[in-house]
Amino acid sequence: MASRSAVHRESTMHDHRKLGRELGLFGTDPLIGAGLPYWLPDGAIVRHGLEEYVRDLERRAGYRHVHSPVLGKRELYEISGHWSLYRDDMYPPMDVGGEQLVLRPSLCPHHALIYRSSGRSYRELPLRLAEIGGMYRSELSGVLGGLSRVRAIQLNDAHVFCTLDQVEAEAAAALALIRRTYDALGIHPARYRLSLPGPGGKYVSGNWDAAVAILRSVLGDLPYDAVEGEAAFYGPKIDVQIADGAGRESTLSTVQVDFHQPAQFGLEYVGADGAKHRPVMVHRSIIGSVERAVAQLIEVHGGAFPAWLAPVQLRLLPVSAAQLPYAREVLDRCGGLRAEIASEGSLGARIRDGRLVPYQAVLGPQEVAAGQLSVRLRDGRRLDAQPAEDALASIREAVKLP
Repeated sequence: MASRSAVHRESTMHDHRKLGRELGLFGTDPLIGAGLPYWLPDGAIVRHGLEEYVRDLERRAGYRHVHSPVLGKRELYEISGHWSLYRDDMYPPMDVGGEQLVLRPSLCPHHALIYRSSGRSYRELPLRLAEIGGMYRSELSGVLGGLSRVRAIQLNDAHVFCTLDQVEAEAAAALALIRRTYDALGIHPARYRLSLPGPGGKYVSGNWDAAVAILRSVLGDLPYDAVEGEAAFYGPKIDVQIADGAGRESTLSTVQVDFHQPAQFGLEYVGADGAKHRPVMVHRSIIGSVERAVAQLIEVHGGAFPAWLAPVQLRLLPVSAAQLPYAREVLDRCGGLRAEIASEGSLGARIRDGRLVPYQAVLGPQEVAAGQLSVRLRDGRRLDAQPAEDALASIREAVKLP
């Protein structure tokens, strides 16, 4: 595991708020409101690429994707426990048609109801439901910042409904997915934290000892800090902590064990013995908030995103106007790649301007005559000239989802 100082060095002090605006990734407007950033086209490419990667990873891990509304009746959150224990972080109810509707602070009550929508058998378990869905937190203006702390959140969330015997394996598999994703994204955890209940009344009663024991076993030999007062109100969790360029920590990913909400919502499955049993709910988020994940990616990579995430993957650089027709012909053959032509200014200036683009191809008279591409990599290396179709095929292979 990388130390906090190592993470600090690797981030090279990039400020995602400054760099994100310079690169045209996101912005804000006072008419929209604080903590409510909008995504510009290049930023939307990064966000959608990240979401596509996560959904593909989840599908291959046996998750089934659902969609649920961002509103729910106040009663829903009274049942879950959010209303009594988490109300200060929620927006006030809206009176609509004689009912009180609330912008959801969490997706788990909706997923509990999806589970409850039909009878379940032990043969269906573990049932893994995943969603990248909106939720809302009533954050104070003083803590808001760029993409890392916002009021409208797109959360990569999932809930695994399983038997008690399956909980540890499912939680361990979730943590393995998180670690695999961090490797693919080039993100290094600052530390792992076992978040436990602390003094005070913000926690429900329940089977906390069993849940904590399961998570300790899942962490195994990984170094971690056990911290009181950081648990969710319904159960303990593993928090994967990240650090920004200034060394400030925040939670990106979590794995949680919950005995509380299955009981609150009366969730059941029919066991092999023909009797009804209560499932356990494993909450897990691979990349947490999409906004915070992108903020971390900007800070770690300085805008030089992994090739599969880069807003522009290939930049075509005709040496002069005479090569523009060939550049347009190559661009038309770039299906599956995010490519553009850069023809204004000196060649050296255009190469420097495209320093964050993974692949740049200089098109001179020799390349045009031979129907080739001379590809230059982001690190300055130059590849041997290849027939255009071969070069494009190699780049397509290199930018596939990991």
